[in-house]
Amino acid sequence: MDHQEGSNDIDGMEGGWREIERNGSGLHETEEAGSTREPLLRKRTMNTTSQIAIVGANVCTIESLDYEIVENDLFAQNWRSRKKVQIFQYIVLKWTLALLIGLATGLVGFFNNLAVENIAGFKLLLTSNLMLEHRYFTAFLAYGSINAVLAASAAALCAYVAPAAAGSGIPEVKAYLNGVDSYSILAPSTLFVKIFGSIGGVSAGFVLGKEGPMVHTGACIANLLGQGGSRKYHLTWTWLRYFKNDRDRRDLITCGSAAGVAAAFRAPVGGVLFALEEVASWWRSALLWRTFFTTAVVAVSLRSLIEYCRSGKCGLFGKGGLIMFDVSSSVTTYDTADLIVIIVLGVIGGVFGALFNYLLDRILRTYSFINEKGAPFKILLTVAISILTSCCSYGLPWLASCTPCPPHLEEQCPTIGRSGNFKNFQCPPGHYNDLASLFLNTNDDAIRNLFSAGTDNEFHMSTLFVFFAAVYCLGLLTYGVAVPSGLFIPVILAGSTYGRMVGTLLGPISDLDAGLFALLGAASFLGGTMRMTVSVCVILLELTNDLLLLPLVMLVLLISKTVADSFNKGVYDQIVRMKGLPYMEAHAEPHMRHLVARDVVSGPPVSFSGVEKVGTILHALRLTGHNGFPVVDEPPFADAPELVGLVLRSHLLVLLKGKRFSKERVKTGVGEVLQRFGAFDFAKAGSGKGLKLEDLSILEEEMDMFVDLHPITNKSPYTVVETMSLAKAAILFRELGLRHLCVTPKTPGRPPIVGILTRHDFMPEHILGLFPHRHPHK
Repeated sequence: MDHQEGSNDIDGMEGGWREIERNGSGLHETEEAGSTREPLLRKRTMNTTSQIAIVGANVCTIESLDYEIVENDLFAQNWRSRKKVQIFQYIVLKWTLALLIGLATGLVGFFNNLAVENIAGFKLLLTSNLMLEHRYFTAFLAYGSINAVLAASAAALCAYVAPAAAGSGIPEVKAYLNGVDSYSILAPSTLFVKIFGSIGGVSAGFVLGKEGPMVHTGACIANLLGQGGSRKYHLTWTWLRYFKNDRDRRDLITCGSAAGVAAAFRAPVGGVLFALEEVASWWRSALLWRTFFTTAVVAVSLRSLIEYCRSGKCGLFGKGGLIMFDVSSSVTTYDTADLIVIIVLGVIGGVFGALFNYLLDRILRTYSFINEKGAPFKILLTVAISILTSCCSYGLPWLASCTPCPPHLEEQCPTIGRSGNFKNFQCPPGHYNDLASLFLNTNDDAIRNLFSAGTDNEFHMSTLFVFFAAVYCLGLLTYGVAVPSGLFIPVILAGSTYGRMVGTLLGPISDLDAGLFALLGAASFLGGTMRMTVSVCVILLELTNDLLLLPLVMLVLLISKTVADSFNKGVYDQIVRMKGLPYMEAHAEPHMRHLVARDVVSGPPVSFSGVEKVGTILHALRLTGHNGFPVVDEPPFADAPELVGLVLRSHLLVLLKGKRFSKERVKTGVGEVLQRFGAFDFAKAGSGKGLKLEDLSILEEEMDMFVDLHPITNKSPYTVVETMSLAKAAILFRELGLRHLCVTPKTPGRPPIVGILTRHDFMPEHILGLFPHRHPHK
């Protein structure tokens, strides 16, 4: 592959690995044995402009982002003419947008929780009231019907309006911040469906969370604010133009993803660390400071809104889903026996987490066969899982026995209302059903019940076992359906359940509280599935408000991550890989050390002269999907062929649209271009608004005219010599956030450029397709 962005697409799997490659005049298909590590797509049509990957629940074209500064004559002129007041405007606007992202994400997070608590609260109250009247079948019909309607509504939004909103969105945001772009990832329609689809999915009683979708929501809000203005809505303020580039949008979206976590968990520091540890590929101290400011704004706005709701003006919101768990334990010290129990929890979390990731991989591949059949099948699958979930939530509590209410309780038993630790269900007065207390609650309330301190005997061992098995399986089955769904809540639910089980079994040798065991179990499962340590540790501490837990949480996270890493990768890394998103890792793969740059680059590239004929440029743009073209000066403009630099496709389109052509093949210089264009004319437009080839109207007599490419050519592109090891080239490409990396010859007397490396050239599928006998891990 040369500088064409994503040409010769690598195809997904259909029980095996398929590669479609050009062979003479037609397409030749080969098939090799596949594995679960291969991308999810079963087949792809040949596409000459970009790669194709799964975004949400839909197949989309993807391209790379332009993080590199294009240092051409226009840029230099603009930079020299920029005054101090303009630099001040840019800095003020960066902080203003960070403030707006924090406020908007906080408001959306509060609205999500308010809607979920009221919709789910109404459903649970209705069910509870019908059961108190002994109308059990009517209660089930009402409960199941409301769940099915909410699930179908959320799935219809996802299937018909914005398929990219399905799933948590964290893998897509992670890929975007790594340099992979698709219009649908952060589109306004995706934001709309993410908000309302998440409300519907969580209210429908699915075993899923709104925390993952909140990360995607925050990123969408940041992208919307960072579009650089809009002519359609008359937002053409000069200040906004400074953000018409991918670098500044990348920083804003990093702030947005951190704000999403802060809004979901009320954990501002955890949000910053989540962005740093999990989603961001590039980080610097200035971004850390701005991200922290954004999450602080989220925390303050949420606190104000919650205080308002405590006056009873928010319906059934109550404490809301913006939860602060109370696991404060009377035991503030721990001994060797307690540490042994914690080590056991860490090992169990690592094994269960690795198994969860493996099974999720298999289930997502199975669901892909259903989802590709179209929107109706996506909705049917979602409704089927909803009915299964309703049957489990309402049916399994019938297996549990009634337990007498503990004496001397501060809270009411059995609970009258939508939430609480002691659900009456079918039990006589003075008794409660412990399994119903977990199932017939919102997920947040179920976690609060499991985390509650001083409740060692509240849940039977059989209850915990049944709930763990149900949540573990339903969490796996639910994640792949076409609704916005997060993995945090299912993982915390399952982890806290087996944490309580371990605490009950090993209680005789440990003095730790059952609620504390639940928290440590949740931490171990989070470490085993997501492989995050620092951010999860801080998020859990901010949730529980108990710093004394820090050493225990750190220990259990480190053990569970270490155990799980010996089996497979983290869940988000697996999903990025499955979706076919070309993610660049921070390290080079071992097999790259045995190859050099010229081994994977295909050439010679399509290049232009410094002063090129208009017809030649148009012909190249029509026949190729290349996004970068080398510009080579030849006599009479140079003594010998020399590389001038690289010109972008988008810049060529703007230049041709302006029609500054000449009949003679001469340099016109930057002055001529500046008369017609400004630097912002070549700035990257917002999502989906860029100039397209179809927008040009070149007359026949203009085809033989010439245009000077020197003023818009990036005269300092990053280059490597053809003998550089592919491993070093990959690290350079990743660290600098490049889209194109020019490869130059080592020996004189040859054309000045051998080819151009793009992201696709570093992908294992491409390399192993060129060298099928190389082992990917050697």
